[in-house]
Amino acid sequence: MATVAEHYEYLLADYYSWMFGDFAGKVETHHRFFSVNQIQPTKSGLAMDLGAGPGFQSIPLAQLGFRVLAVDLSLRLLEELHCRCGNLPITPIHGDLMDFAAWGEAPIELCVCMGDTLPHLPDFESVTLLLEQVYRSLEPGGRLVLSFRDLSLELHGTDRFIPVRSDADTVFTCFLEYESHYVTVHDLLYTLKEAWELRKSTYRKIRISPAWIVEQLEKAGFLMEMAENMNGMITVIARKPVVSR
Repeated sequence: MATVAEHYEYLLADYYSWMFGDFAGKVETHHRFFSVNQIQPTKSGLAMDLGAGPGFQSIPLAQLGFRVLAVDLSLRLLEELHCRCGNLPITPIHGDLMDFAAWGEAPIELCVCMGDTLPHLPDFESVTLLLEQVYRSLEPGGRLVLSFRDLSLELHGTDRFIPVRSDADTVFTCFLEYESHYVTVHDLLYTLKEAWELRKSTYRKIRISPAWIVEQLEKAGFLMEMAENMNGMITVIARKPVVSR
């Protein structure tokens, strides 16, 4: 079984943006989300994007006025971000989320960890530790935005087979195997060159439930502002109190 870094390097990184379709549309969706929820710089103006990928969150945050530290394990995705961001104040950082405290420039006003990044962490203890580190690094009144796929409810039978995206030359699908605390994700990528070629790779995600993440945030000291479920994608906004507990 591949590690997350190996899985992205071998299979996902080259097709990650393609999987989501219209890049500009994805950026605009996040820009609208941040604007509607009044996520804009009012303090230090420093934001950290954990699992930044090609910039779906970093770019709109920079457009809104934040200076963004964009962290990702995939050098390829960070190179794509660099090509797309132009002169926006975004600093790509090639590194592990769990080295959160190593990048300095604390305190920060905003931290985002979106697009199913959290379940890529190795275990629940790592998630709890990361939330605690984020809390310590945020300035009073700073906010944390999370989004992740709710994998706590098990799919059965053919529902475990998920078509991701396809076009005339590329077919991406996956299937899921459930354990008590993890989901094993089997990604299958068919590409047409002179003939159809198959690349396949397997990695694990942790099964984070919405209730569990809210509990961990509150234990860390956060105040909950929003928690919503949109077709199985959980989005949470939490704030560090102005007077810390």
